[in-house]
Amino acid sequence: MSLTKTTCPYCGVGCGVLAGADGTIQGDPDHPANFGRLCSKGSALGQTIDLEGRLLQPQIGGRNAGWDKALDLMAEKFSTAIRDHGPDSVAFYVSGQLLTEDYYVANKLMKGFIGSANIDTNSRLCMASSVAGHKRAFGTDTVPGTYADLEEADLIVLVGSNLAWCHPVLHQRIAAAKEARPNMRVVNIDPRNTATSALVDLHLRIVPDGDIALFNGLLAYLANTGALDLAYLSDHVAGQVPAITQARLDDPSESGLSQDELSRFYEMWAGTQKVVTVYSQGVNQSRCGTGKVNAILNCHLATGRIGKPGCGPFSVTGQPNAMGGREVGGMANMLANHLDIENPDHRARVQDFWQSPTICRRAGLKAVELFEACAAGKIKALWVMSTNPAVSMPDADGVANAISNVPFVVVSDIMARTDTGDLADVLLPATGWGEKDGTVTNSERRISRQRAFLSAPEQARPDWQIICDVADRMGWKNAFDFASPAEIFAEYVALSMATMDFGRDLDLSIFADADYANLIPTQWPCNDKRFFGSGRFYHPDGKARMLPVSAPELGAGDTFILNTGRNRDQWHTMTRSGKAPRLGAHLAEPYGEIHPEDAAHIGITAGDLIELSSPNGTSTVRALITERTAKRQLFAPMHWTRQQSSAGWVNNLATSVVDPASGQPASKSNQVTARKFDAKWFGYAVSLHPIRPDGDYSAVARTLTGWQGEFAGLQAPSNWEELARGLMDTGSCSASEVYDQRSQQARIAFHLDERLIGLFFASPTPVSLSRNHVVSLIGTSTPPLLALAGYSGTDQPDPGTTICACLNVGVNTLRDAIAAGADSVETLGAATCAGTNCGSCKPELAHLLAQMRTPMAAE
Repeated sequence: MSLTKTTCPYCGVGCGVLAGADGTIQGDPDHPANFGRLCSKGSALGQTIDLEGRLLQPQIGGRNAGWDKALDLMAEKFSTAIRDHGPDSVAFYVSGQLLTEDYYVANKLMKGFIGSANIDTNSRLCMASSVAGHKRAFGTDTVPGTYADLEEADLIVLVGSNLAWCHPVLHQRIAAAKEARPNMRVVNIDPRNTATSALVDLHLRIVPDGDIALFNGLLAYLANTGALDLAYLSDHVAGQVPAITQARLDDPSESGLSQDELSRFYEMWAGTQKVVTVYSQGVNQSRCGTGKVNAILNCHLATGRIGKPGCGPFSVTGQPNAMGGREVGGMANMLANHLDIENPDHRARVQDFWQSPTICRRAGLKAVELFEACAAGKIKALWVMSTNPAVSMPDADGVANAISNVPFVVVSDIMARTDTGDLADVLLPATGWGEKDGTVTNSERRISRQRAFLSAPEQARPDWQIICDVADRMGWKNAFDFASPAEIFAEYVALSMATMDFGRDLDLSIFADADYANLIPTQWPCNDKRFFGSGRFYHPDGKARMLPVSAPELGAGDTFILNTGRNRDQWHTMTRSGKAPRLGAHLAEPYGEIHPEDAAHIGITAGDLIELSSPNGTSTVRALITERTAKRQLFAPMHWTRQQSSAGWVNNLATSVVDPASGQPASKSNQVTARKFDAKWFGYAVSLHPIRPDGDYSAVARTLTGWQGEFAGLQAPSNWEELARGLMDTGSCSASEVYDQRSQQARIAFHLDERLIGLFFASPTPVSLSRNHVVSLIGTSTPPLLALAGYSGTDQPDPGTTICACLNVGVNTLRDAIAAGADSVETLGAATCAGTNCGSCKPELAHLLAQMRTPMAAE
């Protein structure tokens, strides 16, 4: 079968993929972002392209409807809202998972024809502070460097970035460069000891939001030791005096680091010319995120370490097309092509190019403001595209209620059931990855094609086409009469060229005569181009700005600080990655990392559940007791939704506190209380058929043989079989039950014609059994009593919890190999194959090796 060159739909690295309709997935060796590498999620894309759970027809009020009826209703409701309440009564909430062409027409419709800027994106949640920091410092939202700088740098500083899990291919590129050049040094600045820490020479475990104190201290050190580039500052930078003056006022020890740690880092930074500072959500998702960005940029500007090979600040984005969205004006405070809504000349030029009847005259509502307006009754019609704000937004339960308060809600998605889709009046079936055609821009400004290798199923349509169909029915057919994504891209490039005389950075002229169908991955304004090497910036005087930023006061209290983030093998709200069985094998339920001393203080032991509470709500997760997180700090992934868990979504705990400059929510420093969840029983189920997430605590996930579920309850049921049948689709299956009165353990096997359909285990304490083993029994003819043992026999070794998701290698298999002599990640891979596919599990392999070496050394 022929393979199609396309682009991965996960993070902002923008990896090239070779994909086939049969589910074949390979890394594209010719793509300059990844050179053939893929992470565990990218490698498993073939398991996500089936139609199970897909939305395949438009729905109105939960019932199937034709496209004409759905689109006519949308046009009527939007037009009525605009007529009766003004254009600002309509809002779009879009996504960094849209393609650039989708983004472009959505912004054209809202800003140039409806006449409001009330279109914001979930990218507001991940990189808005970087945008604001770039604009303040550079005059426009410019990412200066390229991925090649990561391999040319002599010092890489990672700030608030668990690169090994969130951008694994970039982590692999750095690891390979460090192996080739052992003198390269890597510093990790993060409150947590993450998988990325295994790569680094120095881990600086700052307190949450201690970044500004740290980088202001660095700027003061550079000034005090004569390490500034005075010529560069004189010629190319303004504002250095107030920036340095403010930096000297801050106490770097407020970062939580010792004087020895500070001195070591400052000397390393000052003494290395080629420095790249990579920052991500730990910087951006903060009440002072823009200040953090500018504190980092100040240090690079003060030393001229920007725009040259192997040096510069580098914001890495979290979504596949966050950059493309920024370029077409995807956020509420931007116009297309990095132009400014507030600038009347910019507005007039865009309106003239679009030949539109109106143009937005002020910034629209940013994400948090947008849903606050929904709650207040100001938004009369809302269209959500390709995202799930009822889970992903802070105060998620409040956002769900706000959406419910909007008189008319449309959701475009690929799945029939999402937490946000369940609130919609109209559901529209969009095409998904593998079926979509267009472009995306990665974190280094590289535009790549995403190409369809599957036919659109049933009535699913591309997002751009749905948007144009609505615009047509609202009376603007001529402006949205696009026949293909290629035509949209051509207009976008033409708009870029029509606005180039404003002197902005976004120059797409290299694509003016491009062969869209055969477009190769290409950076704008040209390949391997770095910005600011010549010292020309985009403020009117051509100079960059250093900004005075002050470290926030870090209040102490008796609550925990909850940091939310991502898992290695899952993505956002798991509508895609949750379909891949092998991705669910690594960490299959919501969890909260808690320090051993904190766990002991609140009476938590291994396997217990922990209930987290904030003024906005509660969440129950499995306690993962580890020193990876510091005392009085917690970490929990944000992937679980109401579709997979009855209590495990955590963004409902977050407040709506935002950075005042960027509007980005502070998702990394939520104040919560924690206590033991006082479960009276725990359960575990495996089934050939889907399992319902129900009860006081539940978490369900796909397996290689069907489904699995973890459960707990505050009150034990009177009938275990009735409970189990309610959770699993057992139909007319027969049941075999074993109940131990003394231990109060119940075990039930469901079978049909000697075929094992499901197993259920319950106990007053966390269920202990070999989960991989019982998963493997589903669908087999294993006798019920043998299956209910819960463990494999001596002739069938238990591989243990999965560590390598790609090749399904368990921890017990790895331990056996280490005991047999494997003493490095390479020899462990040779013995077990773990880490030999995508390499994302290599940090965990190294950690396991270190764990097992420690007791050996003690002996």
